[in-house]
Amino acid sequence: MARTDSLEVATALHRAAIRLLRTARVADDETGVSAPKLSALSVLTFGGPQSLKSLAGAEQVTPATMSKLVSDLEADGLLAKRADREDKRGLRIEVTAKGRALMEEGRKRRLALLNKRIAKLTREERAQLADASALMMRLAADQ
Repeated sequence: MARTDSLEVATALHRAAIRLLRTARVADDETGVSAPKLSALSVLTFGGPQSLKSLAGAEQVTPATMSKLVSDLEADGLLAKRADREDKRGLRIEVTAKGRALMEEGRKRRLALLNKRIAKLTREERAQLADASALMMRLAADQ
């Protein structure tokens, strides 16, 4: 019998999501870049340029913490700071070509790892996983 109690489902989903992320994160080790830096770089790569404040909010860290991460990533040539066209006093942080290439390659490795595991599932299990993925995106968007 399927578990339908919302707390049981939440517990199972939480446990599964964390384990799956840890499994996929193994592919990130090859980059030599820390998880917090990769996360910030990912926000900028796939979400576009942002202010420091916005990036800190997206990553749920203080602006001071984000400032340090951005400085490190900029020193590595992965990010650049540009003048904000709308607010001449402000800065926009954007990913460089080197940063984008690093993230695209990392994404390919993570997807290859997941694809290899998903390919072992039955057609029905893959369909269930696709449906569950759509539900997870709805949960993530529900504010």
